[in-house]
Amino acid sequence: QVQLVESGGGLVQPGGSLRLSCAASGSIFSVNLMRWYRQAPGKERVFVAAINTNDRTTYLDSVKGRFAISRDIPKNTVYLQMNSLKPEDTAVYYCNAFTTTTRNNSWGQGIQVTVSS
Repeated sequence: QVQLVESGGGLVQPGGSLRLSCAASGSIFSVNLMRWYRQAPGKERVFVAAINTNDRTTYLDSVKGRFAISRDIPKNTVYLQMNSLKPEDTAVYYCNAFTTTTRNNSWGQGIQVTVSS
């Protein structure tokens, strides 16, 4: 089992920045892929960004060039740097850890990001 705890959310004005953190603990040695998802009110949860063990990254098209996912291995932490934020980025953001061999998914509790003037 992998435990994930997100932090760093909050209220920011359009054009502003936030950095989300996801601290992982437990059986993290088995994890191959770390991902961020988000869920806006009344909408489905959608993929935002991912980073694998080779530091290869992928992004939702609408956040490319504005968001950056990274990881700090010694700290067992994944980050999502969010710049040039827009009101449509408002959502609860979830951290996800995926293990390809077992197909196991672990989720954090989610953290609110609100972009509003």
